[in-house]
Amino acid sequence: MQLLPVNEIKFDRIKLEKIKSVMESTFRLITFSRSHLADDLLNAYINQTTSFRELLSIKNAQMEAQNEDEAMEYAKLLRKTSDFISHEVKNSVDFTSEIQLFQLFRLISPDSHSLHPNRYRHQIVQIGKYLCPLPEMVPGLVSELFYQMSEIKNPIIKAIYFHHEMIRIHPFSDGNGRTIRMAKNWMLMYQLYPSIFISDTDEKKQYINTLEKSFEWLQNKECKWNQNLDDFFDQELERLLRNSDIIYQIVLKAGNKRE
Repeated sequence: MQLLPVNEIKFDRIKLEKIKSVMESTFRLITFSRSHLADDLLNAYINQTTSFRELLSIKNAQMEAQNEDEAMEYAKLLRKTSDFISHEVKNSVDFTSEIQLFQLFRLISPDSHSLHPNRYRHQIVQIGKYLCPLPEMVPGLVSELFYQMSEIKNPIIKAIYFHHEMIRIHPFSDGNGRTIRMAKNWMLMYQLYPSIFISDTDEKKQYINTLEKSFEWLQNKECKWNQNLDDFFDQELERLLRNSDIIYQIVLKAGNKRE
């Protein structure tokens, strides 16, 4: 497997500017208004990620929950991991290393971690028609990916690129999706953007289908930009724009009520 070269990345700059504009508007409200408070922003983040009803929806959309007990357990793990990330962000710690990747793996997927503590997978893994890199290639590819990330200036594009390529490497035996999505969200939160979550089953199917097509294309063709990569980056930007709008509206309404 060859990682997608950073200079191949393409993205919708207009959509990127929209996301930036919405979050800047949110921070203007809490910085310059007497009615819109920083607590409103914090509450917006918390409500977005820890509402049980939403967590149940997220878990089912990921096709990982078979019943309410499993969803509740996932909610606890997600809260614990989110608290850890929030603490790190508060202390000005960005996501930049393999050690942090293993920290997230241990927190969000403890059962998988207990079976393979602090190590990458030793098994061959296939995603649809895509054959993931051989186990002996994983450590080198992960290290290379962290190096490649340092060359990307825009934090949103860096987070989406990391998500796509790390899922393609598939470093762990299990729990890859949830671990890597939390890492992506850590990068976004550090730069004062909201988290990205899958909202429903249809969106989850679209997410999986787009990734599988992208991985298969990159496996069979040159490691060049393609329509499937274009679709994935655009879908992630759409999700981030949607969540940015939600947070802005929550903060706006909270302040308007006080006025």
